[in-house]
Formats: sequence, C-alpha cells, structure tokens
Amino acid sequence: MATTKRFETPDETRDFEHGRVDMVRLAGATAAQSTFGPGWRWSTDIKPVVGTDSCQAHHVGYCVSGSLHVVTDEGNEFDLGAGDVYEILPGHDAWVVGDATFSGLEFKSETAEKFAKS
Repeated sequence: MATTKRFETPDETRDFEHGRVDMVRLAGATAAQSTFGPGWRWSTDIKPVVGTDSCQAHHVGYCVSGSLHVVTDEGNEFDLGAGDVYEILPGHDAWVVGDATFSGLEFKSETAEKFAKS
C-alpha cells in the first residue's frame, strides 16, 4: 500500500510574523515546508517564540524558491538560493534576501517538529 499527503492540506500549520511552516506526518516521519516572506528574520520573528539567542536547530533541507542569508554564531556567512540542498548546524540567524518569498523543505523530522514551537 502507498500513502501520499500534500503540503496544501498539512497535518499542522504554525503561523508567525512574516511566514508559516506546514507539516505533514507520514510513516513516523515529519516533513515541513517553510514559507518566509520578505522581511522575515529568525532573530525577529522566531526568537521570541523559542527564547534562544540563536537558532539551535540542525537543518537539512532544500530551497524551492527565494533566498536566505545565514550567519553562524562563529561569524561565517553564506546564502541559500533556489535549487540548493543545504545543511545548517545549530547556532545561526537567517533572513530573507530581497523581495521574493523563501520556500524550503525540511528533511529532518526532529527539526520539523520543533520549528517555531515554544
């Protein structure tokens, strides 16, 4: 038997300033689609929800569209753009670059379940 789900009808949605995360759960795993609009910044929009100085999530994902700028706690900086498969270690800030909405897929179930959750 096969089962399919769609992000258009998620099992859970978390809304926050400038964006949202839609989650689907399947076969004991959770996948998330993040949508961050222009002006979204982790330290402004998510930090008040989770209460840490920087994002402590370990992200493994894929950028569908848009662009993010990431700065690690150590001061390293890089950009993510459409088509990039990425890993971001705990200890970072990130924000949308430009006027295009960022859309990304999170592959780590643990990160998907905890994102933007107090």
